[in-house]
Amino acid sequence: MKSFIVMDVLERAQEMERAGQSVIHLEVGEPDFDTPEAIKRAAIEAMERGETHYTHSLGTPQLREAICDHYAATYGIGTLDPEQVLITSGTSPAFLVALSTILNCGEEVILSDPHYACYPNFIRFLEGIPKTVPVYEEDAFQYRPEAIRAALSPQTKAILVNSPANPTGNLLEPERMAQIAELGKWVLSDEIYHGLVYEGRARSMLEFTDRCIVFNGFSKLYAMTGWRLGYLIVPREMIRPMQKMLQNFFISANSMAQAGALTALTDPTVQQDVRKMCERYDKRRRFMIQRLREIGFGITVEPTGAFYVFANARRFTNDSYAFAFEVLEKAGVGITPGIDFGPQGEGYIRFSYANSTANIAEGLNRLERYLATRAH
Repeated sequence: MKSFIVMDVLERAQEMERAGQSVIHLEVGEPDFDTPEAIKRAAIEAMERGETHYTHSLGTPQLREAICDHYAATYGIGTLDPEQVLITSGTSPAFLVALSTILNCGEEVILSDPHYACYPNFIRFLEGIPKTVPVYEEDAFQYRPEAIRAALSPQTKAILVNSPANPTGNLLEPERMAQIAELGKWVLSDEIYHGLVYEGRARSMLEFTDRCIVFNGFSKLYAMTGWRLGYLIVPREMIRPMQKMLQNFFISANSMAQAGALTALTDPTVQQDVRKMCERYDKRRRFMIQRLREIGFGITVEPTGAFYVFANARRFTNDSYAFAFEVLEKAGVGITPGIDFGPQGEGYIRFSYANSTANIAEGLNRLERYLATRAH
């Protein structure tokens, strides 16, 4: 199992900060906003009411119903049964449960390259084989369905889709999603960045096929990373196998966090807070793209989702790992090397705009000054 390099960068940055150095964090994929007040209040009130015990292993019925209502209102999927929704202690445990259910030793899961750094580790941990399909900057790092088709084998169990994507911030076009669904394999759809879209709209894989497992949660859109609450939407035949794993390994998700999540989905004031956060993310996105281009980074297709810019850095380096730590030590700016996300990510840097505009401006100014001196 490989380390999660962005965490290595973050932990070195924190060491520097403890030593009194100033570091601007553009590496971490974590909202800088506080959780909306109504969500926090709901969790506190649940605690005060004594809702501090185990819940149903699949999650509270009210929260599962609210998730079904959300998917009906947002994507027009009105056929979901709350029994198909499984609440988990974050989306990472959801991946472990889902992959444990479908994946046998030696079976393959197709991933894009670049991809979220932890995906291959989940698959290898369960003795599966991550099989990568390259995606390209000129395609906005989207899958080419014909490339997936060419990669299919008798051992292929599933295709993993992440839209909006980490690290690229790009969305998968609906036509490509439909073509992927038509390939007939299980589709694992990571929808954790849904809601964080600034042009167009995200589509759920459930709009195209029932032969899929959806992963989602509350960390990104609602600034609830520390609450550790995610969920799965699964076909009926998978409910009981996954439930048995949840019962044995997790018992149930946090009861107070589930009360907060219910408010996240149902309280109009939270939706207003989310809209304000998204407006600010969009301003940061536009600012960061402009400044990165001015500095000399390449961005062929502007990202329109999540809170990342995956910028071509080949003008400056062919070793993104060394470059990231060099920039951290010499300029005091945390950035994520593209190699963290797969071999196709080499030569790129992921910048996160989940930070204030002032900090982004300062970080990119520091980077520009350092690169100017480095060039000489």
